[in-house]
Amino acid sequence: MLSISTFLQWCLEHLNYWTITLLMTIESSFIPFPSEIVVPPAAYHAASTGEMNLFLIILSATVGACLGALINYFLALWIGKPLVYKFADSKIGHLCLLDGSKVQKAEEYFNQHGAISTFVGRLIPAIRQLISIPAGLAKMSLHKFIVFTALGAGIWNVVLALLGYYLERVVPEEELISTVTEYSHEIGYTIAGVVFAVLAFIIIRNIIRKRKK
Repeated sequence: MLSISTFLQWCLEHLNYWTITLLMTIESSFIPFPSEIVVPPAAYHAASTGEMNLFLIILSATVGACLGALINYFLALWIGKPLVYKFADSKIGHLCLLDGSKVQKAEEYFNQHGAISTFVGRLIPAIRQLISIPAGLAKMSLHKFIVFTALGAGIWNVVLALLGYYLERVVPEEELISTVTEYSHEIGYTIAGVVFAVLAFIIIRNIIRKRKK
């Protein structure tokens, strides 16, 4: 019988647009599977062999991220807050590297920043995979959820893809994952900081304009 780990390993060894979408769906749901070991290797191979298109890699990864986020969104919407926390603190939840404190952290982040957190949260490590859960609990507009999730996931996947594509000229393939993992958190926090700064500037500018009227 084919185990889950064997299946995932097979997908990683046979990266194409379909397996990228599948793996990123898993990564974006409550099952732990870092995007750093999917998108950069695909982009690395695109640079080294030319067999895949960088744009289609990013598109496939973003579609997968949205599908995985929708799984979390609808599960939270349907089963409700008590069962979400109960599952997070269960043995199965712990196997998925979940616990109540992580879900609570994501929920507090959503409550503090509102709907836009589904966009910015996709760029922040430890929040990225879980931010769709409080969005479902809050019954956020599905249209807004998909748009913000796609934007945030798209930016993150662009960063990972460009990093993998660039590193093809810099590091051997066996060092790719460790190199990407080393810098991905810093990159994520930097992008999130820039996004926050831009949003703050827009909000402040709009407030000033309203006061002048």
